[in-house]
Amino acid sequence: MSFISQDEISMIRNSASIVDVISSYLPLTQKGKNYFGVCPFHEDHSPSMSVSPEKQIYKCFSCGATGNVFTFLENYLNISFAEAVSLLANQLGIAIQTPLLKKKVDQYQKEFDLMNLALRFFQNNLYSKEGERARLYLKERGLLEGTIKEFSIGLALDKNLFFSLFSKKEYSDSLLENLGLISRNETQFYDVFQNRIMFPIHDLDGHVVGFTARCYLYDMTPKYLNTKETYLFKKGHILFNYHRAKENVRLTKQVLVVEGNMDAIRLSSVGIKNVVALMGTSLTKEQIEALKKLRSQIVLMLDNDEAGERATFQIGTLLEENHISFLIVRLSGEKDPDSYVLQNGKEAILENVKNAISFVDFQLNYLKKNKNLKEASDLSEYIKAVIESLKSNNDAILKEVTLQKLANDYNISYTVLKEQLGNEEKKGNYIVKEKPKEKKKKSGYEKICEEILYYMMNDVSYIRLYQTKLGMFPTQEHRLIANEILYYYEMNKTMHLADFITYAQTTNVKDAIMDILRNVETNELTEKAMLELIAHAKKKIKEQTIEKLKIELSKELDENKKTALALKIVEIKGSVSDENN
Repeated sequence: MSFISQDEISMIRNSASIVDVISSYLPLTQKGKNYFGVCPFHEDHSPSMSVSPEKQIYKCFSCGATGNVFTFLENYLNISFAEAVSLLANQLGIAIQTPLLKKKVDQYQKEFDLMNLALRFFQNNLYSKEGERARLYLKERGLLEGTIKEFSIGLALDKNLFFSLFSKKEYSDSLLENLGLISRNETQFYDVFQNRIMFPIHDLDGHVVGFTARCYLYDMTPKYLNTKETYLFKKGHILFNYHRAKENVRLTKQVLVVEGNMDAIRLSSVGIKNVVALMGTSLTKEQIEALKKLRSQIVLMLDNDEAGERATFQIGTLLEENHISFLIVRLSGEKDPDSYVLQNGKEAILENVKNAISFVDFQLNYLKKNKNLKEASDLSEYIKAVIESLKSNNDAILKEVTLQKLANDYNISYTVLKEQLGNEEKKGNYIVKEKPKEKKKKSGYEKICEEILYYMMNDVSYIRLYQTKLGMFPTQEHRLIANEILYYYEMNKTMHLADFITYAQTTNVKDAIMDILRNVETNELTEKAMLELIAHAKKKIKEQTIEKLKIELSKELDENKKTALALKIVEIKGSVSDENN
């Protein structure tokens, strides 16, 4: 955080009550000196998250989520640390003297202001006398007043009214053109959008960056006209309705991904708010990262046509390769979710979502298309395609079940199928994605070291005990964490866990520190317990030293040096025995 001082961050944190902040997002109940609530960071059905007003931290005793008021806002709202600090400062009415970040909202403030003015211009047109026919069209499409206002739907009129008005303001023609609002022919500028209903497109943060415009008076080509790619509007970086949907996604732990803007608007209009729409039929790495950030299960619900089916296969393959959990809904009888809701209603959509299928089940059907499985060549091609599709799947059980199903359905040797899958995975032209590494099981000694470090993070007295009774850890990771604790203590002459958590985010060992805070479970910290932990650590250190000396002794040829090593071993053993007595 090079843009704001630790003192300023600490002042903001100390001005806030973690109980007040968290309780503004979820219910908390006081039990003794702490407060408890349902943890929002995993599927929690009973209050397992404890909030300590004394320590100003929270911790879930089920999933291990822990931190201070800033980390709660980061993880709950899916925002950065800098944004969490800024948000809390604003809520407390604290003016931050030093800028946190050079944010794009500052860099492009003029552009955002212009796009907002354009949005209001189009909205006003819709409610003018000239907008009567467009309002009737929207009504006929089943879009009620509330939905029109929620999605800021507007209208572009003809006669270059937009350019006529905005060219007289402080915005240059080149800026209007660069943002895709006007264009030019050989003689003059003209409005890009004319006689079209306007749907604003927002970036992931909620800034208006473009429009998609639909013809309504008569058939025009194209039916939908989007803002051209600009430095604000990058289609591959956007998911329609993302900024509205993310709060509902967080609550439902599920995000519906549809193909068109009208699909998202229609679902939202009937109360299904956890929905985003693609900006085409492909998925970019930026959109994948945005979906990952939601930390929720994805349900692909694309159009019920050949293009939508093909896109489902392609996007599903991409999501699987990125190890993202998702399911698939293929609606029947209607072309898209918009039409399906109008014809069948909200409950029918929800029932489809409830019965969503796995990607493997979808693949098994999709790969059969245009094949006669009674023909040996087509059957062989189909089996190979299914095995090819299983390569990037890390679910060993799902692979097993799929191979067994193929073997049973088509009377093929399971062993042959298994060997074929193994051969495909070993091919040099395909790199099998590694499974997430399992957490290494920690030794008793490692747990003792982590408990000592946990004590040190909680009180100055335990730091002093470490300095006088232990001094250092033999393992580098623990030494680095201890050094950060000591550095923080020397700089601040105190130790407050909530502030140390903030400081830890700037260190190279932040993950290890947060891991300790998640895993160490100690209800009450006492000097006696700390001294016992130190005694265990010292004993282990001496035992490790003895083992090293024994190895040296076994390799030493000089008799005098061997005698010295043996005496050293006896001396250390004696000190261990004395400590045990």
